[in-house]
Amino acid sequence: MTAETAETAETAEEERELLGRVLDTLLREDAYKLRSRARTVRRADGDWLRIALEGGESVLLPVEPEGFQCAIRARRPPRLVPAPSRDATVGGAGASGATVGGVGAGAGGAAVGCAGAGRASGAAVGGGAGDAAPSAGPGPAAGPGNRAPGGRVPRAPGAPAGLGPLGVSGESGSLGVPRVPSAPGTSGVPGVPVVPGSSGAPGAAAGPGAGGSPVDHPVRTAPLTGLDAVLGRLRAAVPVDDRALYDVFVTECHQALDAMRLHTRVRPAVVADLAARHGERWTGMSGAVAYDTLAAFRDHPVYPTSRGRAVFTEDQLRAHAPEFHPTFPLRWLVLPREAVSGDLARLPVWWPTPGELGLDLGLDLGPGKGTADGWLTFPVHPLTVGRPLETALRTAGLEGAARLADRGLLDVRPTLSMRTVAVADDPLVHLKLPLTTSTLGQRNRRSIKPGTLTDGEVAQRLVEAVIEREPRFRATVLLADETTHLHAGHELLATLVRRYPPGLENATIVPLAGLLAPAPDGTLVIDGLAERHYGGDVLALLDDYFTLLFDFHTTLFGYGIALESHQQNTSLVFEEGCAVPRLRLLIKDHDGPRVHAVRLAAVIGGGPAADLCGFDDRRILTPGDGPVADVFTTITVHLCAAALVFELARLGRAPLDTLLRRLRDRLTEAVDRLAATRPGTSAALLRARVLEAARLPVKAMVTAGTLFTKEHSGAADINKHYVTGPNYLLRGSGR
Repeated sequence: MTAETAETAETAEEERELLGRVLDTLLREDAYKLRSRARTVRRADGDWLRIALEGGESVLLPVEPEGFQCAIRARRPPRLVPAPSRDATVGGAGASGATVGGVGAGAGGAAVGCAGAGRASGAAVGGGAGDAAPSAGPGPAAGPGNRAPGGRVPRAPGAPAGLGPLGVSGESGSLGVPRVPSAPGTSGVPGVPVVPGSSGAPGAAAGPGAGGSPVDHPVRTAPLTGLDAVLGRLRAAVPVDDRALYDVFVTECHQALDAMRLHTRVRPAVVADLAARHGERWTGMSGAVAYDTLAAFRDHPVYPTSRGRAVFTEDQLRAHAPEFHPTFPLRWLVLPREAVSGDLARLPVWWPTPGELGLDLGLDLGPGKGTADGWLTFPVHPLTVGRPLETALRTAGLEGAARLADRGLLDVRPTLSMRTVAVADDPLVHLKLPLTTSTLGQRNRRSIKPGTLTDGEVAQRLVEAVIEREPRFRATVLLADETTHLHAGHELLATLVRRYPPGLENATIVPLAGLLAPAPDGTLVIDGLAERHYGGDVLALLDDYFTLLFDFHTTLFGYGIALESHQQNTSLVFEEGCAVPRLRLLIKDHDGPRVHAVRLAAVIGGGPAADLCGFDDRRILTPGDGPVADVFTTITVHLCAAALVFELARLGRAPLDTLLRRLRDRLTEAVDRLAATRPGTSAALLRARVLEAARLPVKAMVTAGTLFTKEHSGAADINKHYVTGPNYLLRGSGR
């Protein structure tokens, strides 16, 4: 294989990988009822969904069991097969309807979605001849390379046996049960299936009750593959009023694909540079930023286009994005002091003065942190300079008063969030600065509203108060300090000064998002951590992590609190020696929790609770436990625990059932501990809503973030808009 051929194959695989994740998301979130309104067609090669399009047309999507937040996903390699028209007389479909695979639902497939008696042309499978799915062809989905010994198609990792495509017990041949693909039923053309019931397909001469004449010629339908072909065809399943936002999402998909291809090209050199710079052990906060770089090459657990960043060019990304690990200087404004809210006394001692920026305001530049007789220096991300900054200053009424320094000052490196940068000469200080882009959805803008700064500070003080009352967490849970911040009246004129706890110089600090990233030596990051701290036992590391994670967050739940401490906001801190615990949690970005104030008041008293709940965003305070339990489930359980478990199982590190049993056991222990230490309803709620629930809330991030307007989706908060999915924890219960 030539280098050019290898690159072409790699590019095609990236597109298939992205398309698979996109289809999985559309099925999981069911935004346009693609899953719930589809008709399931069961064939020997697996299940297919028949998705209705406008004009009476339809397409067939092959699916397979998934188990993590949705019962099914798109079967790999992802593709659509155009279904024959409902008017077509395939397989002799007459008044009594067509069959698939011969007599009734015989060897070729199961009878699914049968029409009721009131429908004269009710079909035995899928409601009409056109509902028949293609048979297994020689393509990758059902080819020999994808079969288990004996020719059976293996059940996907994590798929509960006997579950149908919507999580309902199915009969033999339904989703989740291995089946034997039929060798017949192919068109003879590689990758092009023949519609069952046509001439040359099994059961062409229909069984009992199949009137009419068979089609004289095989019906061959070429599969649609690739982003443009598949998403372009699915557009016809989208209501006309929603298509403009669907097109925006398709653009996001292409931006993500461009980013994936760029990452593939640059990753080897970036990782080699990290290895040369940091050696074998990446310690301290500078090492943590290096792990952020590894994490930046990975995809979000549930948002399919997370790597794409709208607005910015490739050159801008190379100079400022975390996956390139660049260093760059910040730009600085000088603003009238009265235009800025914030506590100047808490700014770092190195905060520059106007004179250090080369600005002569004709004033006495006496000592002080960035001030000169009523003026304040204000950091700006270089990517905000230009029209966005000019518009922000004009909107804030500062156009004539603000001065922008010509040169940059203060070298920084981007962290995983990109808008947050680490100060090169003061690694314990990060600055969170607004950007004009959006990530994880068109409406998920990376600007900073004043209220979020207040809410982060209030949430931090609330969690600190809990830790003070629960002393076992004083040594095991670290919080970044987010009590210093500035704002100048516009979403692009803001700064959060985040300080990390001292004493981390020799610690290894890894964001959860980077735990399963490939390390420079080709192993996973978690492998090196397990080798260094757990004698090579990855499961022992996970056990310790799950124990601490669930103990802390169930304790918070007992106070009526759930944090938005997802994989980017939670890091694991490893350190050798007996002076500190071997494993600790480090949590940052405290805004966006959910707090049941009545439960909090019942635990600590009404007065203290009121003092600790001065949030700007009133959505944070909830009238009941439901929203708190939803955040606990979708963040702590799904993203911080189960996402790791399912990926490790896919990588073959351990059977999924073994990993899920550990997860459930550690969560059960934490809930039992909560029941013992804080009698009341909180433990019972977690058992009912998480451990024993038939279904769990699932974030619908694409629906709320891009596909629908807020008015259409009804999402009060686009990051807390949910559908439901199967409860994989029940698999770990032994039932």
